[in-house]
Amino acid sequence: MPTYDFPQDLRDAQLALHQTRAAYEQYATTLPWSAEPMPGWEADKQLHSTYRSAKPDSPGYSAELGAEVARYQAELLRLSTVVATHPFWATLDGGVVAARMALKHAHETAGDEAA
Repeated sequence: MPTYDFPQDLRDAQLALHQTRAAYEQYATTLPWSAEPMPGWEADKQLHSTYRSAKPDSPGYSAELGAEVARYQAELLRLSTVVATHPFWATLDGGVVAARMALKHAHETAGDEAA
């Protein structure tokens, strides 16, 4: 498997993208199930099962929750753009997909070397 000499700013942007995505996913677990106020529901019992899926009433997102979701989404878009349009990709003679996949895991190998 080839190795790549990723520029530090590209590595930093990829790591920030990982961290922001993880923080957003953690934050999303605290949100109501619907962004808009919606009544709860309970589904019919499924054949050969006693499980009934259900959701409680959702109050929807407050203005503050909506603003925080929008902030995360804007930052994720910004970081994704920084990574995807970095000039490093133009220096490769092919194998961009393999290099992109290697970059996604570059922070893992850097952490292993420091240990």
